[in-house]
Amino acid sequence: MRSSIVKAVVAGSMLAGLSVLPALAQFKLEGEPKVAMIIFAQKNDGGWSQSFDEARVRMEKSMGVAIPFVENVPENATAIRPPAELFIGKGYNIIIGSAFGYSDTFKELAAQYPNVAFLNGAGITNGPNLESFYGRTYETQYLCGMAAAAASKTGKLGFVAANPFGLVNWTVNAFQLGAEQINPDATTTVIFTGAWNDPVKERAAAEALIEQGIDVLGQHVDTPAVQIVAQEKGVWSTGHHRDLTEFAPQAVQCSSGWVWDQFLEPVIEKIGAGTWEPSPYGAFFGLGNGIDITCCGDQVSAENKAKIMAERDAIIAGKHVFAGPLAAADGTEKVAEGAVLDDGALWAMDWYVDGVISQQ
Repeated sequence: MRSSIVKAVVAGSMLAGLSVLPALAQFKLEGEPKVAMIIFAQKNDGGWSQSFDEARVRMEKSMGVAIPFVENVPENATAIRPPAELFIGKGYNIIIGSAFGYSDTFKELAAQYPNVAFLNGAGITNGPNLESFYGRTYETQYLCGMAAAAASKTGKLGFVAANPFGLVNWTVNAFQLGAEQINPDATTTVIFTGAWNDPVKERAAAEALIEQGIDVLGQHVDTPAVQIVAQEKGVWSTGHHRDLTEFAPQAVQCSSGWVWDQFLEPVIEKIGAGTWEPSPYGAFFGLGNGIDITCCGDQVSAENKAKIMAERDAIIAGKHVFAGPLAAADGTEKVAEGAVLDDGALWAMDWYVDGVISQQ
């Protein structure tokens, strides 16, 4: 995702207290469902946008329909409105977006076209016919942290990240907590590039980490540059957004990937059936419901893979990655024993667990 998602941190309160307010009024679609998608970047960007397009192709097969799309649609109203209104004019009544920066325009379109359903990945606006959605990426990064520690010979892990926002900080912290399940002495050194999609900065950060003796790299950035550097330098890596083994088959040991169709297809079915009730806070889904891992590479033993998959099952069954007792690196208690971190605190996360070495 691009840098504009910084504002998503402000939206963290949307996701807190989901049981306090009632859902928005139930939406009734007119006519049979016709789905179209607006993709933020190039559909084969290797990361965020490609994960949407791959979900679109899978939905076409499983639902037996054609889902037209437009790619390279930047985050401004003058770019978003024309394809959205073109689709609507042709009778498409479920419009899927893919960027935080679509939020305001989608809200305006939803008000203008009350008989059309709008869904927007990484958005923060919601309404009677609009629902934004995102995933609990800390769950998958926790599992990839386990794989990273399993592959590491030194216990020194690195992480290339975009910006120190809550939704990135939770991936860094979860990666470290997962690593500790395999190696309690593991550490994670993180470098922030300041950009979501900048392969030059990502390469520089990855090389700098390797120069420090780090032998496994994780990431929360958009391109596969980190994976490519890892393979070039003979170290290991874990990917984000989608399975990145195609770019570095020898290096990649695990990937945290979006499986948007797992979330979208049931929602589309509900919209068609007249049972869709968009949440006033948006949808915030977990492991196995729109996000998952691909694991594991050949540096992860069968024993450790079994541990990772057992933890995956436990998380799906209800285990919380950020369960107490849990403290920040400075010793400040963040989660009391017997408690778990709530959604508002997740989105506002501005601290790191012990074992994370950060420039922030």
